[in-house]
Amino acid sequence: MYIEMSNEQIHGIIQDSLIGYNYLQEISLAKRADLMHAIADSIDALGEELITTAQAESALPIPRLQGEKQRTINQWRSYANAVRKGVYSEARIDKGDGASKADIRKYNKGLGPVAVFGASNFPFAFSTAGGDTASAIGAGCSVVFKEHPGHPKTSQIMAKAIVDGLVKFGAPAEVFGYISGSSNAVGEQLVVHPIIKAVAFTGSFRGGKALFDLGTQRNEPIPVFAEMGSVNPVLALPQYLEQNLTAFASQYISSLTLGVGQFCTNPGLLLAIKGESLDQFKLLLAQEIAKVTDAVMLHAGIAKAYSEAKSHLSNQSDVALLGDGISTEESRAVAAVYGTSATTFLGNSLLGEEIFGPTGLVVECADSEEMALVLGKLGGQLTITFAATAEDVAQNKNLFTLAQEKCGRLLFNGMPTGVEVVYGMQHGGPYPSTTDSRFTSVGPDAVKRFLRPLSFQNWPNEFLPEELQNENPLKIERIVDNQRTVE
Repeated sequence: MYIEMSNEQIHGIIQDSLIGYNYLQEISLAKRADLMHAIADSIDALGEELITTAQAESALPIPRLQGEKQRTINQWRSYANAVRKGVYSEARIDKGDGASKADIRKYNKGLGPVAVFGASNFPFAFSTAGGDTASAIGAGCSVVFKEHPGHPKTSQIMAKAIVDGLVKFGAPAEVFGYISGSSNAVGEQLVVHPIIKAVAFTGSFRGGKALFDLGTQRNEPIPVFAEMGSVNPVLALPQYLEQNLTAFASQYISSLTLGVGQFCTNPGLLLAIKGESLDQFKLLLAQEIAKVTDAVMLHAGIAKAYSEAKSHLSNQSDVALLGDGISTEESRAVAAVYGTSATTFLGNSLLGEEIFGPTGLVVECADSEEMALVLGKLGGQLTITFAATAEDVAQNKNLFTLAQEKCGRLLFNGMPTGVEVVYGMQHGGPYPSTTDSRFTSVGPDAVKRFLRPLSFQNWPNEFLPEELQNENPLKIERIVDNQRTVE
């Protein structure tokens, strides 16, 4: 249940976040990394109450939640290790000569207190102690977290673990602030508050765009890093489709319905070229989805939105149901696959909108040129997948080139509903999938979002940040007088 906070309470928490921010700015990178490991230890120590509470609030299965808890712990540790190495300091030193040439040194520092909004579909990994919180603290920024209404008890358990980890380490509890409230005004107050210097959000386009607009319209505009969803098109090219009909149909339906379709990387759109192989493939899709039993979604609001979106899709002209899943209860989400032509898709912009749930749309294209037109009509995506052979790609380089302009992660076979927490991961894409395609919200590079460069000119060595001091006490990689070195 929500704890309604007054405006005065919210202001006080935001004001206190400066205490946490100043602390993080004063400690070394090594100590900041140790702090992050301490928080990971505190989360790791949480028992079955966390899992059972999250299961009750989200309807997610126990094994999924256990895996997500471990992913959350691993995020804190991997981000901490990257911070310790000075990966994101990007220290640059141009030594002066004491006469005509100035001594100029630059590094990256935290922006300031960051507002983080919890996500509904990952109660651990993208919520209270998720990657946004971990990467902001890794950047040296305190966090003011806004509880998600879908899993408040889970959030409160995780928030206590974070604060316990801070206190045990000897850090001020104000490094992490926690806000709750049932109205949009609470989130708005958080974003427009002058102490907040950046925002992180994962959720709907409507919610993310509203926060982005608030952030940019402030007297002092701030960056709002919003991940707002994607239809994640799969391009099934002819040679691959012909060679992998049965396996690919099973793979696609499994990915489409994984987690009741409640992933931001859910492959909601499949493009293919008409012909005998596609005709067979659509029949196989119908057979595969007929095996899928309905399921409970994260919360009633998402279930209602899914039902309405699916109904809206089915009522569009020249959109046909190819197959649907097993229905046992009216309140549960039933999987479905629909089909339409590229001509219809190109003439109806509603068909390119995300349906958050286990429903996909197959778009039948006359040829690769028409497939390019469909792909070109789409906005920015988190992912685009080529179900293709190497020869397919070689024969359709125009699609390969176009896809690189449209997404943040480009897959060659496989399915996009698996996001590795590694340096090479890009979880972010061109608008409207996110508000800033230059950054990722998954992997250690997520830390980059909350940093800004600061240059020091002619400062005595003892006043410089450790990253920029002559003796390099942190032993991190630096560029000194245009030479990359670890001194």
